[in-house]
Amino acid sequence: MQRRFAIRMAAAFGAVALAAPLLARAGETIKVGVTGGPHEQVMEVVKRVAAKNGLDIRIVEFSDYVQPNAALAGGDLDANSYQHEPYLDAQVKDRGYKLVKLADTVTFPMGIYSKKIKTLADLKPGARIAVPNDPTNGGRALLLLQKQGLIKLRADAGLKATPIDIVDNPRKLKIIELDAAQIPRSLDDVDAAAINTNFAMQAGLKPREDAVAIEDPHGPYVNILAIRAEDRNKPWAAKLAAAYRSPEVKQYIEQKFGGAVIASW
Repeated sequence: MQRRFAIRMAAAFGAVALAAPLLARAGETIKVGVTGGPHEQVMEVVKRVAAKNGLDIRIVEFSDYVQPNAALAGGDLDANSYQHEPYLDAQVKDRGYKLVKLADTVTFPMGIYSKKIKTLADLKPGARIAVPNDPTNGGRALLLLQKQGLIKLRADAGLKATPIDIVDNPRKLKIIELDAAQIPRSLDDVDAAAINTNFAMQAGLKPREDAVAIEDPHGPYVNILAIRAEDRNKPWAAKLAAAYRSPEVKQYIEQKFGGAVIASW
């Protein structure tokens, strides 16, 4: 009788011991914020890869660039994936967030789009050009316009150039600053617009086909995974970075986006 009881107890403890790692793995859950479109699509693949290593990712979608960092800093998210490093640096400086880069992810070359012209040479004097109204993406758009020979910026304007940094504007272009997410819906109201690729694709635009000009992908605007500084050495952070930068995710990006989104690892 005692022997049978001992056997049952040993079996029970053995089952608990075997189940414990599974329970621990199943309970390792994080929330990752993304913007809709390519960032969300890629994160769905990352989620599947991460699950193989015991990390459960809950994806939280946002429609703007401001809230994902606020939610991360406030503890409502564990990580986010939607921004490039200059934007994060600006947010940290302006808002005091204790957020850091975990890993590089993808590059979305910014494009200039129009429903009224086929080439930038067709822009008439006084044409209205929409650009994002946040400092880093606005500066990025102005640098793209400068690269295309449409304007000239002060030599020391840097990545955060603003319209007041324009020192030469031969066509008297009117720069219209709008929320980045709203610009695709404003194409009918302007002559051209600089649009972030994630929002362009979300609006049904194809960067390699529809953009009248597009940014060089080899620049400072590589997107990143961001986390709180206190979490940088957490085991789940390493798992998240490894899952994102996996061969499966890279293959998906190359096949899905046809060069409009570029894996940056």
